[in-house]
Amino acid sequence: MLSFLKREKSKQLEAQLNAAQAQRRTGWENLPEDELFTPAGFSEEQAEATASSNYSYWGSTFRAFFKNKFAVALLIALVVVVAFAFIQPHLPGQADPNLCAVDPVTGIQYRNIAPGQDGFIWGSNSIGQDLWARIWAGARTSLTIAFFVALIEAVVGITAGVLWGYVRGLDFVFTELYNIFDNIPTAIVLILISYVATPSIWTMVLGMAIKGWIEMARFIRNQILIIRDRDYNVASRCIGTPTIRIVLRNLLPYLVSVIMLRMALTIPEAIGNEVFITYIGLGLSVETPSLGNLVNDGRKVMMQAGLRYQLLYPTLILSFVTIAFYLIGNAFSDAADPKNHPAVRRGYHGTSPAHSLRKRCQHPVRSAWKSAARHPGHRP
Repeated sequence: MLSFLKREKSKQLEAQLNAAQAQRRTGWENLPEDELFTPAGFSEEQAEATASSNYSYWGSTFRAFFKNKFAVALLIALVVVVAFAFIQPHLPGQADPNLCAVDPVTGIQYRNIAPGQDGFIWGSNSIGQDLWARIWAGARTSLTIAFFVALIEAVVGITAGVLWGYVRGLDFVFTELYNIFDNIPTAIVLILISYVATPSIWTMVLGMAIKGWIEMARFIRNQILIIRDRDYNVASRCIGTPTIRIVLRNLLPYLVSVIMLRMALTIPEAIGNEVFITYIGLGLSVETPSLGNLVNDGRKVMMQAGLRYQLLYPTLILSFVTIAFYLIGNAFSDAADPKNHPAVRRGYHGTSPAHSLRKRCQHPVRSAWKSAARHPGHRP
């Protein structure tokens, strides 16, 4: 009796379910046969399309950098200052930076002339030399030293860093060299070279580059160790790709941000070292204008209120150049990091053409079968 009641109850529930499903009839059942089986079509252009990205590393880097309006404005100002420093002596009416100007009437030197008087734009120093000409000549000297130091450190440091990080057998040699050079203060090296050799621009460059390259090499080595054994590098070695190609194509592009930041920091550091060594009297001679010589001369008269301009102007140029290089280097380093590129943050994805084609080619009957699967009482 109990089983009979269960069977009757099941029949009633099945009848109610079929009635409910019949009320939710889908539209495909009323469509003509030719509409149910319309071909999706074929597009040769879409079939040949690929899902690869048009991502460009350098294009994304420069777009990210130029979005930083402050860095762009600072870069323009820095380019103007550096360019003017090198073209200034070729402009008409420029004085010799080492010439001691003399009053043609009295025969007395134009000593400590205030800025804007007697044709001196930024005044004169205690022996009648034009500070306008000397400051720009000093900027040229300091920038020349800094540029060559940065170039030598980059070339030697990158080469040594790649060898240090990629060639396992050289790790011990470079590590010992680093331990030796790192424990010697830069000031001591510069002072020793100043005593051994005649102070000159190239002596300063040599003294700074002797110790500076090892820091660049260490930066590069640490980054090489991180990416050396990644899958794409291992795969490149397995298929016989030359080592130089792996370094140039797989490793160095990844290190552009580190290299740019290091070089941007090297330039103000080299200028600061030149100012320091000249300030203590062991750098360039007074016949060679430099920002270090000018700051040292200005220090001697800074306690006299009317002569403080002799320290103010070279200090302003020095501060602007060093701070600008540092900020621009940091901004470009951030822009060169692929993590800050929009295409990389999106994972190079987006809607794949193949995926879009699959969506467009879905057949109406497939949807009908899916609907039938959800409603077992109906079949297409």
